[in-house]
Amino acid sequence: MTRTEAPALPSFGEAARLWLVVGLLSFGGAPGQIAMMHRMVVDERRWVGERRYLNALNYCTLLPGPEAQQLATYLGWLMHGVAGGLVAGVLFVLPGAVLMALLAAIYGLYGQVTLIEALFFGLKGAVLAIIAEALWKIARRALHGPVAVALAVAAFLALFALHGPFPLVVLGAGAIGFGAGLAGLPWFAAMGHGKAGSGPASGAIDRLLDDPASAALRQVRAATARQAGLVALAVWLATVGAFALAGGVFGDIALFFAKMAVVTFGGAYAVLAWVAQDAVNLHGWISAGEMVDGLALAETTPGPTILVLQFVAHLAAFREAGLWAGVAGGALSVFVTFAPSFAWIFLGGPSVERIAARRELASALAAITAAVVGVIANLALVVAVPVLFGEVGRWQAGPVDLPAPVLSSLDPRAAIVAAVGFAALFVFHLGMFRTLGICAGLGLALRLAT
Repeated sequence: MTRTEAPALPSFGEAARLWLVVGLLSFGGAPGQIAMMHRMVVDERRWVGERRYLNALNYCTLLPGPEAQQLATYLGWLMHGVAGGLVAGVLFVLPGAVLMALLAAIYGLYGQVTLIEALFFGLKGAVLAIIAEALWKIARRALHGPVAVALAVAAFLALFALHGPFPLVVLGAGAIGFGAGLAGLPWFAAMGHGKAGSGPASGAIDRLLDDPASAALRQVRAATARQAGLVALAVWLATVGAFALAGGVFGDIALFFAKMAVVTFGGAYAVLAWVAQDAVNLHGWISAGEMVDGLALAETTPGPTILVLQFVAHLAAFREAGLWAGVAGGALSVFVTFAPSFAWIFLGGPSVERIAARRELASALAAITAAVVGVIANLALVVAVPVLFGEVGRWQAGPVDLPAPVLSSLDPRAAIVAAVGFAALFVFHLGMFRTLGICAGLGLALRLAT
């Protein structure tokens, strides 16, 4: 098809094949996944126009949960209704979830083997650099003006020093932004999600849905989507409720990750500090070092980075009842985490065009993004301290409770690997995968040599 020819709406099978390719190649976190879908769906195939794509993206950033997976679900629904949305959303997650289940099983069974320990030793150093890069990129986009900076600092202190509840921090930031938007205050006006690109103004689905003759189709799509959204929400609530009533480790997993699913604003890194805090300290499912290992696995597999939650749930159930319980626990966490995303998309999809233009919602999103800078800074320190230091005490004064690493316990090998990871990303701009490979190889060599 040439650029002058009118693009044709894809068949259901053609679209399904594309979503499978997206699921298999969706490495690099949400920014890379969003850019890849833009290139495939907007630029190359011209199935969706630029305006609709960006409106959908802006709506997905307002939702809790993985925005790239939600965007795929919305685009699938836009082209082929509820069935298209289900296929797109499931295929976006499925390859990574299957691979994570396999890797988590191997880790649970053989994670203490010297070779595997040495490999993860290097990956942990790379993860520190990756989190720092994410912090830098988000801070550059989000921190415009003193109010945004103050919000980021307040979020950091609330989590790192006072150990405040993560949902309250995020929702409080959103409330501040929403109020500022309603009041017409320009505190967060310069922020928001960046543009995905500058693709064609109109795609195949735009010409279909914008045609006045398609009014009946739009009405049927909207009604069917809302029904599907209510069903998805009911099934999710029933599943969580059933496991919660049954109790045990699966009940704990269902409740814990259900909470995560409704407060994961700002991307995976924003919620991981809360996951690490509760999974390590409250439930005792994993250690701080294993949390970093899980994040390293999530970075090296396709799909949303939030699949690290599957790793946590697998180890929790594995240590309670063995291998197959671990697989089941991981699968339960995937369902509990992603099912609400289908509900949000199907319930709100018919109103995306109106929602995306609301100033107060855009302001709320921008305020949350500013707070997320502080949240990720907290995560960076939570992850870095146990990786770099062998002994960590606590320093307390009233409500303030800070980690106090013993400086003499600094692991020079871990420091070297982390420094190489930072240089690879920030100085030589080698990208995530080459950085992971370099750090893994270096860590393996240093660990086996001593």
